[in-house]
Amino acid sequence: MEPGKTTTLRLLLGLAKPTVGSEYVFGRRYGDIEHPGRLVGAVLESDDFHPGRSGRDHLRVLAVTSDIELGRVEEMLHVVGLSDAASRPVKTYSLGMRQRLGLAGALLGQPDLLVLDEPANGLDPAGVRWLRTVLRSFAGGGGTVLVSSHVLAEVAQTVEQVVIIDQGRLVADAPLNKIADQGRTLEDAYLALTTEVAS
Repeated sequence: MEPGKTTTLRLLLGLAKPTVGSEYVFGRRYGDIEHPGRLVGAVLESDDFHPGRSGRDHLRVLAVTSDIELGRVEEMLHVVGLSDAASRPVKTYSLGMRQRLGLAGALLGQPDLLVLDEPANGLDPAGVRWLRTVLRSFAGGGGTVLVSSHVLAEVAQTVEQVVIIDQGRLVADAPLNKIADQGRTLEDAYLALTTEVAS
């Protein structure tokens, strides 16, 4: 299996099986972690919801199945700005609202690690700024955020460490300031690194 960014995250979370090698989260396979939602919060797709269920009920189901206090549901709805829409069916939510609901579910168990695939997809500029603030706050509180994205200009404003995978191969794993140095943007660095690998 030649992983791209989404496939790599699926492998990490035990949603796909590698043909070679092993995947570990905090030294354990994800499937072996008791109550994984308390250690890892993940959003890989923005449509992983029952369309007829309200946003509040979606989070309540997650809380019950992960043995998380139901009081966290209202707290997370407030954090992601969905309190007013919480009683509406998820099928009425915009893409940006579904992204926010996914993030609320990921944060529900107060995890140490957030794994997010294209979290800014569907967010307007104000939403992107809000997301950046939430992720920085989470990291500032001691959490780790693993973000997969092809929007490199946004990534460069958010991350400290960059991993670049091209054609299933790791081509870079370094602090942002080492990869995008000497006036280069992250996009410039990415294109240079992936072109070198291809040639």
